Amino acid sequence: MKYSVDIEAGNALVNKLKKKAPSIGGFNGMMEIPLGYEQPLLVSGADGVGTKINICSIAFDYTTIGIDLVAMCVNDVICSGAKPLYFLDYISTRTIDARVEDILSGIIKGCEIAEMELLGGETAEHYTATDYDLAGFCTGIVEKYDIVDGSSIRAGDKIIGIESSGLHSNGYSLVNNLLLRNYIYYKEMPELLTPTTIYSQVVKELLNEVPVLGMAHITGGGIPENLPRCFPSSLAPKVDYSSWERPELFNKIQEAGDIEESEMRRVFNLGIGFCLVIPEEVVIDTQGIISNHGMKSWVIGEVIDGSGRPN
Repeated sequence: MKYSVDIEAGNALVNKLKKKAPSIGGFNGMMEIPLGYEQPLLVSGADGVGTKINICSIAFDYTTIGIDLVAMCVNDVICSGAKPLYFLDYISTRTIDARVEDILSGIIKGCEIAEMELLGGETAEHYTATDYDLAGFCTGIVEKYDIVDGSSIRAGDKIIGIESSGLHSNGYSLVNNLLLRNYIYYKEMPELLTPTTIYSQVVKELLNEVPVLGMAHITGGGIPENLPRCFPSSLAPKVDYSSWERPELFNKIQEAGDIEESEMRRVFNLGIGFCLVIPEEVVIDTQGIISNHGMKSWVIGEVIDGSGRPN
């Protein structure tokens, strides 16, 4: 058994990927602050893909999980109104192989979608590792007076939900257990590997065209745990869960696992991957912009006085 790091394989991979990500391979990465900002603030976020990586192993497909990694970080950063600037990644693996290349190619693709640069990262070989582990780090930029922090939200404002592409990268611990207990094969639910939607392009246009008062990335904890995070303490979201089309995948999971509705709402996004809080008078314009980006959206609720989480 080989216990040393395969330096040649690592160098070969970096040289191959530099054609699409020319900044990688150095001791560090650098980027100038874009011109035109008066009081620029850097906004950073870090995340992973959780146990969705187990589905990659079952399906022998690691080509899209890198997009998930980028999406989980970018979608958090843009909630403050920031434009993504650059990304760093960390990959832990037993050996540098073709699957690592697939993961990194997905990361590069995700960065292209988010219109940001992959500055570098770390691919670490651990000879005791039994699977891959991923972490991502995104930095964006926003003008100080353009920060979206929820402070302008008022009772009566509307909540827009933008469709998800599926589970995104949350709820997979429950799904993995469900597949194992019920002897369900991956081929019966191939949509489990659909990559997480990256919302940065549509959010960028929305910020330029309509007053966006608050934003929430719907991840682990679902709407009940994530939507209130962009609200002032004196206000709360009132959500109508019948107002959008729930993708069939979630119904399959709920039926196979005999999962209570309350748990479904707190584990999965249920078809809503990103939420906006906007004044009522710009609902039509907002949904028009979202539609132009090829996404569905719904008015899923409104802002009410009081505190607390939606059911």
